[in-house]
Amino acid sequence: MKITIIGGGIGGLTTAIALQQKGIEVEIFEAASEFREVGAGITLAINSMQIYKRMGMLEKIQSHGNKLDGFQITDNKLNILSYVDISDLEKKYKVGNVAIHRAKLQEVLLNELQACPIHLGKKLIKLHQKDGNVHLEFEDGTFHQTKVLIGADGIHSAVRRSIFPNSKERHAKQICWRGITDFDLGEGYHYIAREAWGIGRRIGIVPIAPGKVYWYACLSYKHSAKEIDNERLSDLFSRFHPLASDIISSTKKENIITAELGDLELIPEWHKGNVCLLGDAAHATTPNMGQGANQAIESAWILSECLKGENDIKKAYAQYQKIRQPKATMVVKKSWGIGKIAHMSNPLLAKIRNLLFSMTPDTLAKKQLKKLFDLND
Repeated sequence: MKITIIGGGIGGLTTAIALQQKGIEVEIFEAASEFREVGAGITLAINSMQIYKRMGMLEKIQSHGNKLDGFQITDNKLNILSYVDISDLEKKYKVGNVAIHRAKLQEVLLNELQACPIHLGKKLIKLHQKDGNVHLEFEDGTFHQTKVLIGADGIHSAVRRSIFPNSKERHAKQICWRGITDFDLGEGYHYIAREAWGIGRRIGIVPIAPGKVYWYACLSYKHSAKEIDNERLSDLFSRFHPLASDIISSTKKENIITAELGDLELIPEWHKGNVCLLGDAAHATTPNMGQGANQAIESAWILSECLKGENDIKKAYAQYQKIRQPKATMVVKKSWGIGKIAHMSNPLLAKIRNLLFSMTPDTLAKKQLKKLFDLND
């Protein structure tokens, strides 16, 4: 059996590696013309690090990333509202959270692939299934035929649109800027991720290497992102602790990525015929729990396990969905709610929010994290 994967992102590459390790031949079609260095970071949480440990990649990833001991939620002046030390969770699961440059993770994944054909510049337009085959048409005028197809082509998935044309994306009415910069956070903050909540806006600060910081800044809008003046980014967060403006100002403008946040309205099925969806193509989520890529990595492993030694593709797809859909759905719903809470625009409600978070016991947060970190396979 040879499996075709559409999409060479984290989910697609991880799926390809997991399948190869099980003796399954794979090939990848990626829309981009080259694998570029992406100027953003990612936190690989304990759930995905357990997967990479199973795949024998733990040390390789850790050597390129920065271990995170805990996570703080603060107010806009960096006064701590909540802090979760995950050292006991690290002992339980025998792995920790790792913050890493996306380009470094991509490099590790590509180096792990064994003689896998990767076809670049192949943007899928549409597909159709006939006589047990999947026929693919690409923007460059070329075609491809395969027996088994996995769509790992992101939230705007052409694979999903082809098999489920009524699926819809959902807009959070939030714009997000992301960047990586050389910055020393000072003693005591090299291994802690922080997210500061203001009024209708927030900033995240994540150390990914000594003297290197990944940051994101999100802002709500009423009707259109055009309402926001991108040229004065640091001014939009002037009411935050000066550290926020310093980090933003230290980042070269060309290294800042801008995107609107959103997710995918829940779809009842993740597969049709010989085609199956994975990662954001199936369960795209807002980034408020830092679980988008982590959920894709979980799905990659489970799908590879279901396909291992299974001749009935549709049965394997159904088993994969049965295992993964409940947790992915929980993440999508909870993340959407957290985004609304973090972006409260009413000053009084924001004060009440901050008070409630400061009174919430850390044990409750750890209980929620355990639900994320447990692998239900």
